[in-house]
Amino acid sequence: MTIIPQHLKLLFEQELLQELSLLEAVCFSANSTLLKSGAYIKVIPIVLKGRVKVIRKDDSDKEILLYHIEPNESCILSITSAVNDKKSRVDAVTEEDSEIIIVPAQKVKEWMEKYSGWRKFLMQLYHERLTELLSIVDEVAFKNMDFRLIERLKEKQKPNTDEIEITHQKLADELGTAREVVSRLLKKLEKEEKIKLLRGKIKIIAPL
Repeated sequence: MTIIPQHLKLLFEQELLQELSLLEAVCFSANSTLLKSGAYIKVIPIVLKGRVKVIRKDDSDKEILLYHIEPNESCILSITSAVNDKKSRVDAVTEEDSEIIIVPAQKVKEWMEKYSGWRKFLMQLYHERLTELLSIVDEVAFKNMDFRLIERLKEKQKPNTDEIEITHQKLADELGTAREVVSRLLKKLEKEEKIKLLRGKIKIIAPL
């Protein structure tokens, strides 16, 4: 029986919690593909532990990060596709080892009619994801790349550590630009003595 986090217990009805507890929670290693663009949605993830990135790719496999799915969250774009019987237009990939409840797509539709707690959960996700997607529009339309890069480094820096484990290519993919652009901007930050470039890592040595 799957153990449901306290955050969801406070949000969902008892009957919904019972249904959730009977579903399988699966462990995925980092870099596991949960959802492929162009595929019909069969299941919906609810993340218990770990982190999942949702990305959009073009024909040349250049990608841009849309948002992350954190613990106690699901993928609203997957839910929307499932409810409307549409193919996915995004990929979902685990960024770290993750534990995820696998919800059949049909359950998503049933719960929308049966449980107000589920509908509230979905509306919260819509609001949060829309806010994040609008931020991406702002970044692309109004902010230059060096500003976006610094903001992304700040976002990825975890508490109590000055090192970020990430490659130039991965940063470029997330920002939707070329690796050469990111490398040039990182070199500039290193020359300004704000960071130190290491193999597969970036060390923050001064406030960004």
